[in-house]
Amino acid sequence: MSWAASVITLFPEMFPGPLGHSLAGRALEAGLWSLDARDLRAHGLGRHRAVDDTPFGGGAGMVLRPDVIEAAIAEIADDRPIVVLTPRGRPLRQDRVRALAAGPGVILLCGRFEGIDQRVIEHRAMAEISVGDYVLSGGEPAALVLLDACIRLLPGVMGAAESGEDESFSDGLLEYPHYTRPAEWCGRAVPDILLSGHHAAIAAWRHEAAKTITKTIRPDLWAAYQSTKGPAS
Repeated sequence: MSWAASVITLFPEMFPGPLGHSLAGRALEAGLWSLDARDLRAHGLGRHRAVDDTPFGGGAGMVLRPDVIEAAIAEIADDRPIVVLTPRGRPLRQDRVRALAAGPGVILLCGRFEGIDQRVIEHRAMAEISVGDYVLSGGEPAALVLLDACIRLLPGVMGAAESGEDESFSDGLLEYPHYTRPAEWCGRAVPDILLSGHHAAIAAWRHEAAKTITKTIRPDLWAAYQSTKGPAS
């Protein structure tokens, strides 16, 4: 059975979007994963298919109704985890991506307007996930990000399995720098060690380079890495 993604959204036409191209697109055509984009407004109320209402307690914006969302989820609910994309969610990390990719798939709820009624989030024990400390117009771009991160890890999607193992965040570090031909460009030469053919020395150099980059660019990751691996790692 292929990895299954269902997306509940007010804009189903946004899917598969970029996921219909490149690795994800070829994998979709090959049946390595499936996508089902559901229109939330199909469960809207009344003649105008209303999906939202004004917030209790006052305030700006509109809130997506819990009964409408529940009707959409009940139509497809199974053993897959339900994720709501929201700026207040836990940050999406590579370990969470791996866990989702290793499962049967995911049901994604894309928020809009001011937010989603808290009761349906709690009722369905949804996992709240954020793709960054910023606010988007809706959850659709975030859903595309999450799906792309998961799909590339599915068996058979990437040409070489090691492509998903030796990259940023795979060992708690950012990825080492890459070089290709020409060996010298604009007065800048490729590090000699990479031309040596000494694989153990190259691996050691890349590990040290990854540590240096992480320490410089992401001190938060570096601190976490040291706490788990130790200063000498």
